[in-house]
This record gives sequence, structure tokens and C-alpha cells, in this order.
Amino acid sequence: MSGDTMTSSGESDDRLSAWKAREAALYRVLPYGGLAVGTLLAVVTPAPRGLPLSLTLAVVAAAAGWVAWFITLHPGWQVHRVRMAVYYAGLLTFGAVLVVASPWYGYFAWIGYLHAFPVLSWRWRIAGVAVTAVLVATAQGGGVAAASSDWQLWLVLVLFNMLVAGAVIWFSIVAEREDAKRKRLVAELAAANRQLTETVRENEGLHAQLVTQAREAGVLDERQRMAREIHDTLAQGLTGIITQLEAAEQTRDRSGDWRRHVDNALALARESLTEARRSVRAIRPEPLETARLPDALAELGGRWSALHGVRADVSTTGTPRPLHPEVEVTLLRAAQEALANVARHAAASRVGLTLSYMSDVVTLDVRDDGTGFDAGNGAVAPKPDGGYGLTAMRQRVARVGGRLAVESEPGGGTAISASVPALPGGAG
Repeated sequence: MSGDTMTSSGESDDRLSAWKAREAALYRVLPYGGLAVGTLLAVVTPAPRGLPLSLTLAVVAAAAGWVAWFITLHPGWQVHRVRMAVYYAGLLTFGAVLVVASPWYGYFAWIGYLHAFPVLSWRWRIAGVAVTAVLVATAQGGGVAAASSDWQLWLVLVLFNMLVAGAVIWFSIVAEREDAKRKRLVAELAAANRQLTETVRENEGLHAQLVTQAREAGVLDERQRMAREIHDTLAQGLTGIITQLEAAEQTRDRSGDWRRHVDNALALARESLTEARRSVRAIRPEPLETARLPDALAELGGRWSALHGVRADVSTTGTPRPLHPEVEVTLLRAAQEALANVARHAAASRVGLTLSYMSDVVTLDVRDDGTGFDAGNGAVAPKPDGGYGLTAMRQRVARVGGRLAVESEPGGGTAISASVPALPGGAG
């Protein structure tokens, strides 16, 4: 058994080492990718008032050399904070010059977000990410000339990027603190294990195996919970914010519509930040703190309909009754994800949500009359943005012992049904 434990631990270490190696490779390669994409787009679609192409290419070559010298050729320098501060300052300088040359180099300036975390302390990280947010916002707004002519839109983009950056920094600080706490707990557990081994040597192999499995299961469960919560809060919120800002960009000649879209974006940002904080503290979603599940679904449908201009009918059958908090959270999150998918992909004109209370099962049905997709082979709709909405929904429903069914066909709309056990409130 001791040999099996060592093999399992070795495989876990190998997986962790492989993951770190892939992360390091991505960290080194992405700056060159950003330069390549920006240069290609700048050549194909040059900026009207940018720098000459020859000068731009010279700056690109210098930026590539700067990254190669500090990151590719001397990877060991990452532990030297002074050298990395010099590197990061140069990276932002090259990013600023290239964004002035062409807004397409926002793809390179974005690397400032990625490289701030491993090379800067958290205090300097905030300043670096703030400067990066200004550069990225300038690129998104069409360059320096466009930003100066439409400074209001530029300011909105800066605030949006700083909001995103602030959320990322906040989550990274929380993750670092949790990681440090986890390391302390592991160290304390290791000390207790050594003391226990001295008195109960015959259980050494079994004890080590159980501790390893418990730690891996706990870490995996927490990662899955955080992934689901981040998807249900930040990812969906940011998608809605982007949609509203894009609509504001299209209606900036109409001040009333522009203001409405910007106000919607700000409201979504505040709501997403509140939900993210509640998710980190493992608190129930706010709608379920102040209302029953049918009322929370009705409020969700009303807000979603007003935001997207699509009719959403919410109905309840059976006799509503309090359910276990995890069951209610699962059904509310499933409704949020289903409506988010309708807004992103379905192009529907009407959506219906039905909550059905039965003797031992509660079912949530979400139907739309949108474009649909081919679900004949049992697959779920692909998500072009790389998300995992239906996968997360299945995991949530399965976690409480339920099941998720998806029916759709091209041109025939989509129906999603989540059935979960009707566990009463307070049940274990």
C-alpha cells in the first residue's frame, strides 16, 4: 500500500509539474503572439494617423528583443524584483508607443495584465495593471486620436478595464491568501502526521494515502466551486457589460440611448461585484436571501427581459414550498445560465420559464423560439467563446442528485429541463 501511495503522489506531482511547465511556456510565448497579431492587423488595416510602418516595425523588433532578453533568454531573472521592475516598465513603455502607432497593438499591451502577477509585488501590481488598463482602453477606443475626440467613451472604457483588472487582482489576492493558509494547514498536518507515525507505525501507509486523497479531493472541490461561481458571476456579468458597452458604442450619437446602455453596464458591474464577493464567502445569491425561489425566478426573468428586450414568461405549477438551499441555488443558477445562453446564441423573440413542484422532484424548464442547434446526437451546443455553460449546469445539477436534459433542432428553438430532488429546507 505504501508503494501505491508513493506512485499516486508521484503522478500528482508529475501532473502539477506538467501544468506549471505549460503555464511557463504560455507566459513566454504570448508576448510574441500579441506582437505578431498586432503587426499583421496594423499592416492589413493601418491606422489613419499612426506612426510610419518602418518606425513601427523597428519598435516591434525592439519590443520583441526586450521580452526575449528578460524572459526567454534569462528565465531565472524572474526572482529578481529590481530586474523584473525594469523589465515591466520597459514592457509598458513599448506597449504605449505601439498603441500610439496603431490601436491594433492593444493585443500586445494586454500582456501587461499577464506579466504583472509573477514579476511584481502586489502593491506595484496594482499600479502596473492600472496603466495597462489605460493602454488597453485607448486601443479599444480606436487609438489616441479617437480617444481625444470622444473622451467620454474612452473614460467609460478605462473604467471598465480597471473594473475587470480590479476584480482579477482581488481574486488573485484572495487566492494567494488561501494558498498561504492552505500551506500552513498542510505544514501543521504534516507535523501531526509525523507525531502520529511515531506512535502508530503500522498505519503509516494508510494514513498518508488518506491524507493525500483528502487534500486532493478538497482542492479539486474548491476549484470546481470557484470555477462555477466565477462563471455564474463574473463571466456572465462581464458578458452583459460588454454587450451594453457595444450597444452604447453603436448609439453614441443618441445621448438618451447611450446613457441607458452605460447605466445598464454600470448596474451589471455593481451586481456582478456583489455576487462575486458573496461567492467567495460561499453565501447564497442575494435574490434567495430576500425572496422565495418562484419570486426570485420572476424577478430574474423581468430584469433579463428589460435588459435584452426579449419577452420572458415565468410561471409556477404545483404548491411552492421551501427547499434545501443548495437545491434552490442550483435551480436559480441553471435559470441564469439558460437565459445567458439565449441572449448570446438563440436570437429568440420569446422565452418561457416554468418551475414545477411535484411530490419528490422539482423541475425547471426553459424554452425559447430561437435558432436552435443540432442535438440529435446528444451533444450540447458548442460555445464559440470557449465557455462551459451547459457543462457547469450539468455539474451543478448532478451535484444535488439531479439530471439535465437538452432538446433542440435547427430553427426549432431549444428546451432545457433541470430536474432535482425536492429536498425540504434544512435537509442534509
